[in-house]
Amino acid sequence: MASKTTLNAKNLEALGTERLAQLLIEVSSGNAAAKRKLRLELAGAQSPKEAGRAIAKRLTSIANAKSAITWKKRKAFIADLQTQRRGIIDQVGSTDPEQALFLMWRFMGLANPVIERCQSGDGEVIAVFHDACADLGPLVAAAKPSAEVLIDTTFDALCENRYSQFDKLISTLTPALGANGLERLRQKLEAFLETLNATDLSTDMIGRQSTAEYMQSIAERRKQRIAKSALLELADAQGDVDAFIAQFEPWTRTVPTNAILIARQLVDAGQAAEALDFLDAADVDEDDWDRMDWQDARIDVLEAMGRKEEAQAFRWACFERDLWADYLRAYLRKLPDFDDIEAEEKAVATAMADPELLAALQFFLDWQSPDRAAELLINRHSEIDGNRFEYLTPAADALAESQPLAATLVLRAMIDFAVSKGRSKRYRHAARHLKTCAELAPRIEVFGAFETHETYVARLRSQHGRKSGFWAYVG
Repeated sequence: MASKTTLNAKNLEALGTERLAQLLIEVSSGNAAAKRKLRLELAGAQSPKEAGRAIAKRLTSIANAKSAITWKKRKAFIADLQTQRRGIIDQVGSTDPEQALFLMWRFMGLANPVIERCQSGDGEVIAVFHDACADLGPLVAAAKPSAEVLIDTTFDALCENRYSQFDKLISTLTPALGANGLERLRQKLEAFLETLNATDLSTDMIGRQSTAEYMQSIAERRKQRIAKSALLELADAQGDVDAFIAQFEPWTRTVPTNAILIARQLVDAGQAAEALDFLDAADVDEDDWDRMDWQDARIDVLEAMGRKEEAQAFRWACFERDLWADYLRAYLRKLPDFDDIEAEEKAVATAMADPELLAALQFFLDWQSPDRAAELLINRHSEIDGNRFEYLTPAADALAESQPLAATLVLRAMIDFAVSKGRSKRYRHAARHLKTCAELAPRIEVFGAFETHETYVARLRSQHGRKSGFWAYVG
């Protein structure tokens, strides 16, 4: 049973309204955000109309502000935005959805100037407007604006989508727009894009432009990008795969990220064979950061085509290439009973022989097989690169409990690298690793071919005794 002094709603109610009111005044003193929230609650208690007026006043104040939103101010500012957004929904929307919808569109109009005032962390601010986009769905359903007003307002918002804050607006409003509204919105966007395309934005004009003309051309290009992005989302909402593909210039369709988007649209449209053609034509390099996304998409397409054996073969090839545990798990799940045991043994042998020691080590750790990881490190200890501390430090932590010898070898590799290379900035960490080695030593029953801890420290002192910076940390 909770104590009567526990801070919860029931215990606070026992204080009585008068005492609670006094406490709220004290707590909000010097806290502008808390005061605004209390004033909004008081306005809402009078009527939704009063709450709407209070919110409108605050939105005007935010719109008129010009000062930068620094990282110190960001948290409080986001809380203020969320207070106004929730106030529109909770205190106005429940009884006056038309006014609430008007206020929410005003709130959305703050996005660009507010984001541009942010000095950092604008992603968190953009997320607030993503929430507002989601709020528009039920508000529009309740307010039931005319089709023409909804189309025009949506179009205006999409044309101002500079920071992707309205990326989900079309999907949110699709039920309200309906097939006819989506088509009319598409026509408006295409006409807008055609107007932009008629403007001469060729690169050979840049050298002959004044500064003002150059800035104008940059703005026009941004509008083109925004309009094309909106048409992509619109084609998705309409299920028009041809219109979706048409938004990509032919030479951009081989970019892996674009090929993946197109392929997924084609699969949804029941055109998996064409999807595979797009994926196989993509320019995927060995070290591309988006290669895994392309591999996942290709597997999904092969499955959709019913080419399950090819999908399995590709999963195995992906595993062999990078030793990603997720591909092996997916591969094993698709195998008949008992075949997975033999396949797992083959995978272990593949990882053990992989030329990239760290890739193999990471696989065994992800596979939750510390004994295999230890076997790998003991057998190939000479390959441990002590410079790769970003991999080795977590590996040592993961192995310390059950595989103290392997963890010690990893720690020694980092110590040896730091000391032998004279990396003085790592001496503190190396000294900490040496201390950990001393703690692990009593739990190692047999050092075998490796030095005991005492012998290792003695050799370290013999070879690097003059590295006083390191030994100062050890001492």
